[in-house]
Amino acid sequence: MDAVTFLLDVWTALLGIPCVVLFSEVIAASLLPQQDDGGVGERRARIAVIVPAHNESIGLQPTLDDLKSQLRSGDRLLVVADNCTDDTASVATKAGVEVAVRSDPAKIGKGYALDWGLNQLAAEPPDVVIMVDADCRVCPGTMDRLASVCSKTNRPVQALYLMTAPFGSSINHQVAEFAWRLKNWVRPLGLSSLGLPCQLMGSGMAFPWKVIREARLPGDSIVEDLKLGLDLARAGTAPVFCPSAIVRSTFPKSAAGAHVQRQRWEQGHIALILTLAPRLLLRALQRRDARLLALVLDLCVPPLTVLGGMLTISLVLTGLAVAAGHSSFAAKLTFCCMMLVFASILLSWLRHGRDILPGSSFALVGSYLAGKLHLYKVLLAGDKISRWIRADRS
Repeated sequence: MDAVTFLLDVWTALLGIPCVVLFSEVIAASLLPQQDDGGVGERRARIAVIVPAHNESIGLQPTLDDLKSQLRSGDRLLVVADNCTDDTASVATKAGVEVAVRSDPAKIGKGYALDWGLNQLAAEPPDVVIMVDADCRVCPGTMDRLASVCSKTNRPVQALYLMTAPFGSSINHQVAEFAWRLKNWVRPLGLSSLGLPCQLMGSGMAFPWKVIREARLPGDSIVEDLKLGLDLARAGTAPVFCPSAIVRSTFPKSAAGAHVQRQRWEQGHIALILTLAPRLLLRALQRRDARLLALVLDLCVPPLTVLGGMLTISLVLTGLAVAAGHSSFAAKLTFCCMMLVFASILLSWLRHGRDILPGSSFALVGSYLAGKLHLYKVLLAGDKISRWIRADRS
């Protein structure tokens, strides 16, 4: 075997791993029975809900109304007004909930705000802590379901966290909405059907008090939720998925806000793949920890645009190698990988996407990809986000 053939075979084999992981998750979500959360009894654990809020006064009231309607005697609702320059704290106070004001311009980020909120609860700790973003709507029964599953499993629990297009937006978010469903609904549902944990998604997260107090909240990370879930899995308390608990948010209306949000998510995800995944993969293999291994492999599935781009480049390179007289194995493997990704997207769309992305809307994929390519061009040019930035929702 010549060097070119060997290198292409290794490259395509590595590229095949995220393709197989993606396909396995989608197949499991589509064909295997869903895990039952066991329902909610008349009594449940005492909860405290933390709502980190940075300049969220405009949309905070509906979130608080949703949460207040689901609280029981002994529960607490705490808003952390974090480095605000608006009247977020005043809105929360008028709503009749607890407010903790934090001012530290040197440390801006949701992780810092959540840690501050936990410190406020420490004097009289709850059984379960639930974290909900200030721009989310919370479906009825969500708090009870999260608290119930958290108590039964003694592990962190992630609700189904969906994003939808905002009313009156000039941006067509249909493709982005479907991509979000694939990432935050279909794939974790597949992992859950296989009896495996899921990633944390940032909102609708519940934790046993002892578990979250012993964790180190990554305040300086731009994807603090993803990193926290991996850290908890490494400590032996990997999160579980509870799709019957639902929180919803909306994409930013403005193009600038949508760009910043996507850049933060995808830059942070790719950075974790490059920096954290190799160490965690080695640790999972050494410990024979199936839960941690599952989360690391799930993490290694890059954004679909990146994965599609890598497969396209691989197909071109392997095709050139075949034309030059090298083995065709890498080219065939690359084609199989592309078919796996295509089948994953198609099956996800058939089962979970036709209501938001009808066949007549497929022309929107081109503009969506163009926007993503521009995003990666910006990242490759070195224009990266170095700290947490709130997406503009004005």
